[in-house]
Amino acid sequence: MVSGSRCGLPAGRFGPGTRVRVYLACGATDMRKGIAGLSSMAQDVLRQKPTSGAVFAFRGRQGDRLKLLYWDGQGFCLYYKVLERGRFPWPNTEAGVARLTSAQLAMLWEGIDWRRPD
Repeated sequence: MVSGSRCGLPAGRFGPGTRVRVYLACGATDMRKGIAGLSSMAQDVLRQKPTSGAVFAFRGRQGDRLKLLYWDGQGFCLYYKVLERGRFPWPNTEAGVARLTSAQLAMLWEGIDWRRPD
């Protein structure tokens, strides 16, 4: 990794102020799942159409891995981030779905606790 580089999300698509819908899968997700497995979870567990244009967020069991699945109109995009230190903030429930705003998604991606914005 280049010193000082950041792995950011496309701000114009997901950044604060956009109207993208964000669904977070509460509980832990098997991070071995790829696009097919995660899109299946979006449909079966989150009860959402994976090709709807929404962003679907999944966190691994250890809490240091995050995957975002997004359909851009032509195909699926899969964003994957592994924290060197710390854990991604997540709801305390083991099942269900949470809705986030685009601003909360940006905070989540940076490892900031989106549940308690200051």
